[in-house]
Amino acid sequence: MPSEAPAPPASTAPNFWGDTPEEEYYASQGVRNTKSYFDTPNGKIFTQSFLPLDPQQPIKATVYMTHGYGSDTGWLFQKICTSYATWGYAVFAADLLGHGRSEGIRCYLGDMEKIAATSLCFFKSVRNSEEYKHLPAILFGESMGGLATLLMYFQSEPDMWTGLIFSAPLFVIPDPMQPSRVRLFVYGLLFGMADTWAAMPDNKMVGKAIKDFEKLKIIASNPRRYTGPPRVGTMRELVRQTEYVQNNFHKVTVPFLTVHGTSDGVTCPSGSKMLYEKASSEDKTLKLYEGMYHSLVQGEPDENANLVLADMRAWIDERVEKYGPKCSGY
Repeated sequence: MPSEAPAPPASTAPNFWGDTPEEEYYASQGVRNTKSYFDTPNGKIFTQSFLPLDPQQPIKATVYMTHGYGSDTGWLFQKICTSYATWGYAVFAADLLGHGRSEGIRCYLGDMEKIAATSLCFFKSVRNSEEYKHLPAILFGESMGGLATLLMYFQSEPDMWTGLIFSAPLFVIPDPMQPSRVRLFVYGLLFGMADTWAAMPDNKMVGKAIKDFEKLKIIASNPRRYTGPPRVGTMRELVRQTEYVQNNFHKVTVPFLTVHGTSDGVTCPSGSKMLYEKASSEDKTLKLYEGMYHSLVQGEPDENANLVLADMRAWIDERVEKYGPKCSGY
């Protein structure tokens, strides 16, 4: 296992699957895909939807997905989106501010509350639409997107969301990934001028996240993936917000599933355990996968990824059946 991702090739295909036209590829996967930009008070964000290929197929529920640090809703993350769509769910995803094709300074997360609120603005517009407001609605977050997702949940009206799904969420930062408090303090003395500087040590997170080397090469070839050093304000804010959610896990009351690999080198499995122990939800599920790395769907060998997806499908199908469509309102 290399310690860092291989360098991306000089030229890459427009999508991870190669040169096949998008509509043709998505049809082969059994889904329909749409892309658009959504205006928010904080900037324009890039959004996608993934729906079952047959427009007559009934939609079970809506799922709102948020990707991880330095990533976007395209490339391999959409393998999760397409999987849920083939199960009969309407999936909506947005590139976080500063990521992918959304506006903002690349990979700057200096205000996670604003980052979360921006994606939530789009998600709520879909959730409250006439077409979908009667259906169960699930928030999904992977890695740092799990942290953003939990912040979205805290910012939402009561009973807006039917449940939450977290894949290797960033609730606890592993010791090797912790930024130097001294360094953050020194930069803080510059009165915010250093906040956007890409000046923090780079711990090569991608290489610690992906077990399957062939998939590592594909992920590394994503032309929209951020490869620079972490920004000062990003690391400061991740420390602050992980501490904040740890102190507020008890406010989680909806059903949730959190999954984590025990050999995750990017986010601590202890964060998922802590959420499970402290959340007030009566319906809560924790699944730990022995020996798996951080990227449970995009980065593990297929047999491992399929196991995780099967567990996710069983969980969401059961909850949607149990909690069912609502007649009105949320």
